[in-house]
Amino acid sequence: MRTISSAERLSEPEGFVVETGGSVTAWAMGDSVQTYYPGEPALAEDRVNYRFINGFVDVGDLPCRIALWKEVATRTVELQDDFAVTGLYLPGFNRRVEFSDFWHRPTRLSRWLRTRLVPTAAGSHRFRLSTCGGVHVWVDGVLTARFEPFKRNKESVTEIELALKADGSDVVVLTEELAERDALWFFELTYLGTAPLRADLPVDVSPEIIGLLKALATDVRPDPMHVGDGRLVLEFGVTARMDVEVKAQILPSVHMRGKPPLLDTRATLKAGERRLTLDGAQSLQDGYHALNLTFSVGETRVERHIAFATFKDAPRDMRGLSLAERKAIAIDYMARHGELRAGRAIAALAAGRAVDDAFREIIGNTLAAIDERRDCSDFVLVPLLWVAACYRDRVPADLMTDIDRSILNYRYWVDEPGNDVMWFWSENHVLCFHVSQYLAGRLYPERRFECSGCPGREQAALAETRLMHWFDSVEAHGLAEWNSAAYYPIDFIGLLALEHLADGVIRDRARRLLDRLFLMIGLHTLGGVPAGTMGRAYDKELRAGPLTELAPFATVAFGQGWLNDGVAALPMFAAGSYSPPAQAQDVVDPPEGKALMAHYVQGHDEAARLVLYKTAAVQLSSTMDGKPGGRGHQQHVLDIRFAANPLAKAWINHPGEDDPWGHQRPSYWAGNGSMPRAAQYGNAALLLYDLGADARLPFTHAYVEKTAFDQVILHDNWLILRSGQGYAALTATRPIAAVDSGPGTGVEFRADGTDVAWYAVVGEGGDADALKRFRSQLSNTRLELSGDGRRALVRQADGPSLSLDWNEGLSVDGQPHVFPNRSIDPMIRWIDAVSF
Repeated sequence: MRTISSAERLSEPEGFVVETGGSVTAWAMGDSVQTYYPGEPALAEDRVNYRFINGFVDVGDLPCRIALWKEVATRTVELQDDFAVTGLYLPGFNRRVEFSDFWHRPTRLSRWLRTRLVPTAAGSHRFRLSTCGGVHVWVDGVLTARFEPFKRNKESVTEIELALKADGSDVVVLTEELAERDALWFFELTYLGTAPLRADLPVDVSPEIIGLLKALATDVRPDPMHVGDGRLVLEFGVTARMDVEVKAQILPSVHMRGKPPLLDTRATLKAGERRLTLDGAQSLQDGYHALNLTFSVGETRVERHIAFATFKDAPRDMRGLSLAERKAIAIDYMARHGELRAGRAIAALAAGRAVDDAFREIIGNTLAAIDERRDCSDFVLVPLLWVAACYRDRVPADLMTDIDRSILNYRYWVDEPGNDVMWFWSENHVLCFHVSQYLAGRLYPERRFECSGCPGREQAALAETRLMHWFDSVEAHGLAEWNSAAYYPIDFIGLLALEHLADGVIRDRARRLLDRLFLMIGLHTLGGVPAGTMGRAYDKELRAGPLTELAPFATVAFGQGWLNDGVAALPMFAAGSYSPPAQAQDVVDPPEGKALMAHYVQGHDEAARLVLYKTAAVQLSSTMDGKPGGRGHQQHVLDIRFAANPLAKAWINHPGEDDPWGHQRPSYWAGNGSMPRAAQYGNAALLLYDLGADARLPFTHAYVEKTAFDQVILHDNWLILRSGQGYAALTATRPIAAVDSGPGTGVEFRADGTDVAWYAVVGEGGDADALKRFRSQLSNTRLELSGDGRRALVRQADGPSLSLDWNEGLSVDGQPHVFPNRSIDPMIRWIDAVSF
């Protein structure tokens, strides 16, 4: 793409106006440069105190960051003014210029960008610059700002002044970041002046092309979100005025990066069209897929990252089969269809399959992750140890030699030297590292482990002590990652391995915790899909419940649901002898006319007080109280699920980032930018938000995928949902409006305002007049917010009045509500279901 000088610009260029408080988001970009950057091996400070939380954990400076600090202190960065422009970054979906992603190894990241800023009048103009990494800014060839906080995933802010000429100044930016696994790589340049200025792209491209590419990238969405017939269709908010080439790629899962794309196709969006069908999706396995799009007209390119799901398989009903028979079906499925990760090797061996090229590829993938000490390699080391312990005589000698070497050379904890970015500090990683060290030490008791220099028996003894600390914590406090469809499967990696390969107290404690996990899964499973409030969730767990790694556990354990290609831990469940407790099965399917109520706590200092109301048709799950007003992470506070359709689901949150397709923690849909005060009483729940006067996103919203429901009605500020015999209604103290453009079309319902209360109620009805009766009840229910925004009140004709106070919590009919069970063991009772 050819850049142009100021002398070549048209006399009246059409740029992008930046108002006071707006961000400069129109840039011509060079390529992203990514360099492995490990630093010198060193010991790390062991800051694990076995009090697990969801959110930022200060782990100190790792070797890569120490090396970076040393380099930054003495370097001089020269302006690279002749970089090739390979793409455009355009306004529309993010006020940040952002390239956040996940890197498994320590990686230096850099990118050059340029734009032209044209002020109303020449002079010095104020901007606010924010980043987590480092930013250099040159104006007309002169270095004007150097800001290098380089704090891992922690935003820093400064003010700068840029001297701009009346006819415009060329601005060049170098943005840098150091990735220690998940990295927030962005900068935001916010204009603080009083008169608007204009950002012109210094490229030889017509405004018509730029405008079209901007509109397409901003408003693209899959239609539908869940593809059931194999046809991937993109819907755009505008009609193309000229032919646009669209390149689409789906990369393998984050753990399999470096492998060929699962989808790599091109198509042309013809002039006059606003829908485009992409070939190749019909060959994809069911799953939630990140879709990387590139829109091109000639050499002008704009990228956009969205997502969709393929969901073609029918549910399996195996309730008439024994657990052993269900396990055998799962083993066969995973041996044939599982992702090429370590778990599939267990499935192949358990199914009696011969070692073939696919098996060798799996072991090669696994050993590469372990030898390079990639983040999350502990997740595949445990199943590799299962292979080494249970199937050594079935694995060819050359592979077994490689396996032994990798196990003995691994870094098992922070007190062993290393220069990787493996994450040792979260609840699930701590377990998997300790399990790995324990099992490896037992498997090779007299062999020397290279990183620690200790024999295996000492490794095992040390790991056993550490495992006892981990069990002490979760047995006393429960799990910080409660109900997580992303992280329960990771917990299963460690716990199932201990149940199968350990002995004594360690094995007993693992089995008891497995029992507790399956009980909590059974409580929150409806229609074959595990759901509910979660301590940690990503978009994929919320938008595609039947496609998570946890869903097949419910299918095998309880007999109904879906299998998929996830093999993180399911092969260990299916190949092992562990059986979930009968109580877990007993709470999965409520009988007709009855509702299950459950109360219990999870997480350190009762991070979550869980409440569940579940009938055969619908369930409402939430966590009460929490830390209202604080910055959220990945906590999924309120969840409504319906039995009749696996995709019929609703929730409410405050978005944590600008981009509806982003993946920060919290993201737009997963987690909360600002945590609410929450409460649930029976079949009803309240959320009270105070976002603050300077909220970045001054609205809250509900996610409702309309195509998954039999009826979605927005009337009198009630959002009424029906799926099968299940009903729910949501209302707010601000007007609720359906989003009818961009990624929110068909799924998003917003309530603008920084102080707002939401109310949700569920029930069931089995005849044609049920909806009419439900709406009549809603017409006699009022939700009010106090003048100071600190108290929400629900008044209803045929039920108790509910009051949620920001400081005092929930009251029922004027009396403070005392949470009935402060134990990690669920208190379960059966009541009559609310029906209409």
